[in-house]
Amino acid sequence: MSLPAIRISGVAKRYGTLQALGGVDLEIGQGEFFGLLGPNGAGKTTLISALSGLVRPDAGSLEIMGHDVVADYRNARRNLGVVPQELVFDPFFSVRELLRMQSGYFGIRNNDDWIDEILASLDLSHKAQANMRALSGGMKRRVLVAQALVHRPPVIVLDEPTAGVDVELRQGLWQFIRKLNRDGHTIVLTTHYLEEAETLCGRIAMLKAGKVVALDTTGNLLRRFATHSLRVRVDQPGAALAAGGRTDAEGWIVFEFDAYAEVEGLLARLREAGAGVRELQLGEPDLERVFVEVMNRA
Repeated sequence: MSLPAIRISGVAKRYGTLQALGGVDLEIGQGEFFGLLGPNGAGKTTLISALSGLVRPDAGSLEIMGHDVVADYRNARRNLGVVPQELVFDPFFSVRELLRMQSGYFGIRNNDDWIDEILASLDLSHKAQANMRALSGGMKRRVLVAQALVHRPPVIVLDEPTAGVDVELRQGLWQFIRKLNRDGHTIVLTTHYLEEAETLCGRIAMLKAGKVVALDTTGNLLRRFATHSLRVRVDQPGAALAAGGRTDAEGWIVFEFDAYAEVEGLLARLREAGAGVRELQLGEPDLERVFVEVMNRA
């Protein structure tokens, strides 16, 4: 049996009275596309900082490809590439110079062929000689992705990689990341765009207040927590609400159900109540509704 790409055992971290991580246990297999989700302040960035050695946990241990992050930091770091949430860059160098320096940090020389491949994949070739200061926010984010990949790490952590990024770049970035995953790289993604996580991630952990409150495959989470919805616009909203509906943010009356066989009965209830259905939509379960339900239960 192969080693997990990431093993997190009983990791806890406090900042004064704030418990950032409250005993996290997690294993991520090699080759997984794994989602790490949670509201702001849930502990996601602290956990990533602990994985990359920037934060020392108060308790527990973290391993990357079998290498302990504290005891064997050099090998652990060599096996990990992190795309940070913040746009951190050196303003005095061109894109290529920056990637060559990043290669040097890992003792890699003559890395231009791989740098060229990364630049082409991220549509950065035409910016290779540009100074970092001259790049737009979206371009700078692409360079952060390139920096994380320059030493060919088997494990890649993406912390909100598409925040503030235009649609075209987002699609191109995911195309490239999917290819890396198909080639065997383990991908760990944190994102507030839950439709991205639903589409990309095979398995998901949800954090709240520094603890894992849900962990399962994406499909199982959708089946366990989310319900279908019938959304209607009616002539008599009061009658529809009396029949058991609720109003959503867009003014639709919503009825939730588990199986499509229930739709006929819901429509009969509305007819009997004299609601007068003018328009209807059927909604599939989605990760956003799962997320809200899990957070409320937790």
